[in-house]
Amino acid sequence: MNNHQKKRRANKAVCLGEVMSEFMEARIAPQFNRFSSVAKLWDELLPAGLAEHCEIVEISAGRLKVQVDSPSYMYELQLCRSELLRELQRHSAIRIKDIKFQISNLKFEI
Repeated sequence: MNNHQKKRRANKAVCLGEVMSEFMEARIAPQFNRFSSVAKLWDELLPAGLAEHCEIVEISAGRLKVQVDSPSYMYELQLCRSELLRELQRHSAIRIKDIKFQISNLKFEI
């Protein structure tokens, strides 16, 4: 193939949907699968009634960031923090070093 044919092939128009699908499958899906396993484990570890008042919003640099809908539930989660962290470290494929709770005005739907 000569240079002219290579340039024509390189400039070939592609469907944005195809590009996004490939990107999602290659980059996003593996991370989503890893993070969803942490979220599932989190829900299994939480004491009864707490899951509907909190939501994992980020996992970054070993820190699990959780939004909580009221200070009273945040306090309950803080009491459970060390046990939750220990169990996440034991059973998760992702290395979790810390859990950070923050208050959110959002109401969570489970």
